[in-house]
Amino acid sequence: MRPQPAAFDLAYLFAPLKHARLDYMAQKATEMGATMLAPVVTRRTQATRINLARLRANAIEAAEQCGGLVVPRIAPERALDAAMAELEDDRLLIFCDEDAAGAAPLDALRERGPSRVAVLVGPEGGFDPAERAALLRRPNAVRLSLGPRILRADTAAVAALALVQATLGDARTAIAAPR
Repeated sequence: MRPQPAAFDLAYLFAPLKHARLDYMAQKATEMGATMLAPVVTRRTQATRINLARLRANAIEAAEQCGGLVVPRIAPERALDAAMAELEDDRLLIFCDEDAAGAAPLDALRERGPSRVAVLVGPEGGFDPAERAALLRRPNAVRLSLGPRILRADTAAVAALALVQATLGDARTAIAAPR
């Protein structure tokens, strides 16, 4: 077994998806180093029931498959406003928003120092304007565009987690280290 780096504190919050996409997302988020998977219900969420045991089984399988020692904690399903109320104010919240403008994703993240991070990907169809406004009012929040294309939620998970790990997380040292 190869040595494991200390786990980067990376919570992944997501609007629930249909079963096959949710399974894929749980596996990939685990492989990308998420330490918590937290389903959040938004105004535009379409899948309304989450099988938390299945979510955990997918996370365990992915951790075993990729040789990881960290199985993410599975949080209970909560409404978006409740999930945000429970999120620590000092935790950097990165929420992916197809309506975000401004800096390129890597530039927006490089402006931040390493910290505990939560990545939030909303439902297909995006955040409701009131939800977006509430997220922008949070302290320590970064609104992130994942580029010019609108991505499916499971694809956005992989893209966002890769960006975060490469700029703020444990992949920074692995990428920069000479071989």
